[in-house]
Amino acid sequence: MTAPSHRRARLASLLAGATLVLAASPAVALAGAEPNCAPAAADGAGLRDSSGRLREPAFAQAPTVLSRGQQGRGGPGFSETIAVYFHVIDNGVEGSVSMGTLAQQMNVLGKGFNGSYGGDDTGFDFSLADVDYTTNATWFDAGPGSAAEAEMKQALKQGGPADMNVYTTSGNAYLGWAYYPSIVGTSQEYLDGVVLDYRSLPGGPYGDAYSLGGTLTHEAGHWFGLAHTFEGGCGVRGDLVADTPAERTPTSGCPEGKDTCPKPGLDPIHNYMDYSYDSCYTQFTPGQSDRAQDQFLAFRS
Repeated sequence: MTAPSHRRARLASLLAGATLVLAASPAVALAGAEPNCAPAAADGAGLRDSSGRLREPAFAQAPTVLSRGQQGRGGPGFSETIAVYFHVIDNGVEGSVSMGTLAQQMNVLGKGFNGSYGGDDTGFDFSLADVDYTTNATWFDAGPGSAAEAEMKQALKQGGPADMNVYTTSGNAYLGWAYYPSIVGTSQEYLDGVVLDYRSLPGGPYGDAYSLGGTLTHEAGHWFGLAHTFEGGCGVRGDLVADTPAERTPTSGCPEGKDTCPKPGLDPIHNYMDYSYDSCYTQFTPGQSDRAQDQFLAFRS
C-alpha cells in the first residue's frame, strides 16, 4: 500500500475573502449500515452514467421507518447549518481538486437544499469547515465496504454525527455513495459520510450529465436519510414520502413526460433523489424536507 502523505488546508488562510453561498478486498461487515443504493436488478440503464460508470453501489437497503415519536419534529421554523469536511484523496497523478472547485460545489449543494433551483427549502444550510489533502493510491481507489474505505475514514473523519464528511476519490467504479443516518451510534459509525468521484464536481469531464455538482446533492440526500424516488417501484411504501410520485425505474437523462407507474403523477425526474442528469435536477419536495429533518433530529442531533 502506498504510504499516505497528508496535508491540511486551513480555511482561515485559504478562504479569506471567499463567499460560499449556503451554504470487497477484505470486506467491512456492514451490519446496521445502510449504503444509499437500490439493487442492481432494479436499476437497469439508469444505474450507469453516460461514460459507463455506475451511479452507486448495488447494496439493497430499505429506507428507515421512523416511529411516530420520531416524526413531525421539524417544521417551518426548522434551520440547521451542517459543517462540511472535505477530504481530497489523490494517487500522485490524478485526483487533485482546487479550493475554487470546492467552493463551487458548496454553492451548488447549498442552492439545491435551499430551493434556489425551484424546489422546497429544506431548512438545511452548509458551511465549509475544513479541507485536507492526502496522497494514497489505495485510498484513492477504495470501494464501498472495503478495508481501504474503513482505513481511510478511520484516519480522516472529523466532527460528529451532525457534521458531513466528504471524501473525493476515483469513486472506484461509481459516481458516489453514502450511508443512511441509522449508521450513527453503531460500531461502524466511522463509515458515515459521502464518497464522490472527484470528476463529478463542477467543471469535471462528465459535462452537464454528471459534472455540475448534483452527485453530492443526491448523496447528501441519502446522508439525511432520503431514499431514491424509485425505491420500491410502484409499490405502496416507495420512498416513504407522500409527495414524490411512484416511479418504477430510475431515470437516465431528462426524459420529460416519463411515467412508469399507473398511480397519479409523472415520474419525478427533476428530483435530486432520482438518477437523472445533473442538468435535470431542480428539487426536493416538502415531504422530503420533513423526512430529512425528522431523521436528522432522530439520528444526528
